[in-house]
Amino acid sequence: MTRPLTAAQRRLVDAADPGTGRLKGTPAQLAALVKRGLAFRHPRPPHDHFLTPAGHRAREAEAETAPEPVTAPAATGVFAARVGGEHPAPESGPARLREVRGAWQGMLELRRMTNPDGATDRPCGWERSHLAQAAALALEAAGHRPATDGEGGYRVRETPQPEAVAVHEPDGEALRACAATLEGAGWQVGEYTEPRTRARYLLASPRRV
Repeated sequence: MTRPLTAAQRRLVDAADPGTGRLKGTPAQLAALVKRGLAFRHPRPPHDHFLTPAGHRAREAEAETAPEPVTAPAATGVFAARVGGEHPAPESGPARLREVRGAWQGMLELRRMTNPDGATDRPCGWERSHLAQAAALALEAAGHRPATDGEGGYRVRETPQPEAVAVHEPDGEALRACAATLEGAGWQVGEYTEPRTRARYLLASPRRV
């Protein structure tokens, strides 16, 4: 993208649904985003518009210039799955649980609408371009506990391998439970041992078929 977004386009991109990337705007505004490769029009009725991976990157690039990362969905209106180890740790409770479950349902709908065969049992394109967030959402929605300062829990981290994230969990039983959750959410999962620390961890990749 060579030209910066206009103020109106920036507002549209920032206001897109955090889970599905669904956009709202006038036909002219949405068409302009499609022309720039930041959005696409779904071929099936009601022909809603969604952010493309480039559109998500444009929104994230803007967010990276902020002095603090977004970690408090209730305060900002922006949802982010917990990858573990956030500081300060976001608040938990019934409101957070509702947000997480709503985001997971939105992800399943995005799978249905964007996977070529309408399948909801495997990750979609958005998840493949946001691996850590996608895996963390599946884990948090299933009730797994993310790590906090000084306490155990899962931590999802990017890896040098293409389309793969590492999931760390000091408790062996909890680690295997994370593996079962990710497999059920459409990920291929293997358990490995770190050579230096001998700690067990998962390597997870989105399943394609």
